[in-house]
Amino acid sequence: MTSTLPTLESTPAAPAPLRPRGSNHVGMRAFNERVVLQAIRLHGALPKAEVARLTGLTAQTIGLITTRLEEDGLLLRQERVRGRIGQPSVPLALNPDGAFSLGLKIGRRSADWLLVDFTGAVRERRSLDYAFPDLGQLLPAIQDNIAALSNSLGPLAERLVGVGVAAPFQLGGWHRMLGLSENQSQQWNTIDLRAEVQRMTEAPVIFAKDTAAACVAELVGGRGRDIKSFLYLFIDTFVGGGLVINSHLHTGKHGNAGAVASLPMGLGGEVHTAEQLVTRASLWDLEQRYLALHLDPSAAYDERALSEPYLVETQAWIAKAANALAHSIVSGTAFLDVDAVVIDGSFSRAVLDLVIAQTTAALAHYNWEGLWPTSVVAGTTGPDARALGGALLPLHANFAPDQDLFLKVS
Repeated sequence: MTSTLPTLESTPAAPAPLRPRGSNHVGMRAFNERVVLQAIRLHGALPKAEVARLTGLTAQTIGLITTRLEEDGLLLRQERVRGRIGQPSVPLALNPDGAFSLGLKIGRRSADWLLVDFTGAVRERRSLDYAFPDLGQLLPAIQDNIAALSNSLGPLAERLVGVGVAAPFQLGGWHRMLGLSENQSQQWNTIDLRAEVQRMTEAPVIFAKDTAAACVAELVGGRGRDIKSFLYLFIDTFVGGGLVINSHLHTGKHGNAGAVASLPMGLGGEVHTAEQLVTRASLWDLEQRYLALHLDPSAAYDERALSEPYLVETQAWIAKAANALAHSIVSGTAFLDVDAVVIDGSFSRAVLDLVIAQTTAALAHYNWEGLWPTSVVAGTTGPDARALGGALLPLHANFAPDQDLFLKVS
């Protein structure tokens, strides 16, 4: 089965074998093995009989598969469960040390590296802050941090199945807003970031748009477990989005579905002069408000935003952003008819709560005739969403049964 996601690019996977025995590898499991691993990933530790019931595979097949997965270090036996009718059962759980992946987020204000284990838990993180990423400084930092995180695994480094890179399609976009030169913008708009990172590691590298990666994190470990179709909005230096339809990430023909930053806020005199959502609902705007008062712009990303002397400007920004987000949500609902809208961001959870509350209030002022009103809910992942989503992509490529995106086993 081949992937249909145009935003996910990778080199051919070549995971290192755990031991020289046939074709058994850390990653790239056979389909039925993937189904078993996914059932345990979604439902927690399970005895073989329950795995058979959930997957529809025979007890004999489950026995053969789980034996192989135990031998390859992907499953662990738990303590026997006693006190029930019949023989005591032995639950099987994912081995956290069974496989690892690295997630790299490259943003306009910071870069993050996450080392993630087989259960999706973050083992180690590294960050680098900057005013805007300089290629000459960032590329060596990427290489150093990938090497350091890989080396931290010691003998388990052979279980690293890939690196997921999450970054904007055009990191140099809206360069005039950011005060960048044409040359700085072009450097980032023409670089093949996946290829650059691939030169730094032997592990396969996958690339995804940053907000699509964040949407993957929410789909797999957050609201996506309960909501089948949702519009995802992520507020960072620039606002962005993603789209989930029937529990699958929908990327569109050019991989840009959910690109809400470019959504016009009104026509004005000429179409090309209309403001876009990016100018009203991005933390860049909040940064500029702080800078005008000679305040630290980085406060937009932490708890200081709701304390003096930042509070007044934060409140004004939230009011403006909420109205713009409400406009976007009504427009999106008219086309998509989703179950809900999920909003998350790089700011504090307290700011997120206020943004959602005021956006919900703004939605009440719209005429919903002919539409089904949608609910707005908070995302669960926060600032780690993009790097975590990037890290989940290699794990998915190697171990999930549905290569389109994370099939739910029912």
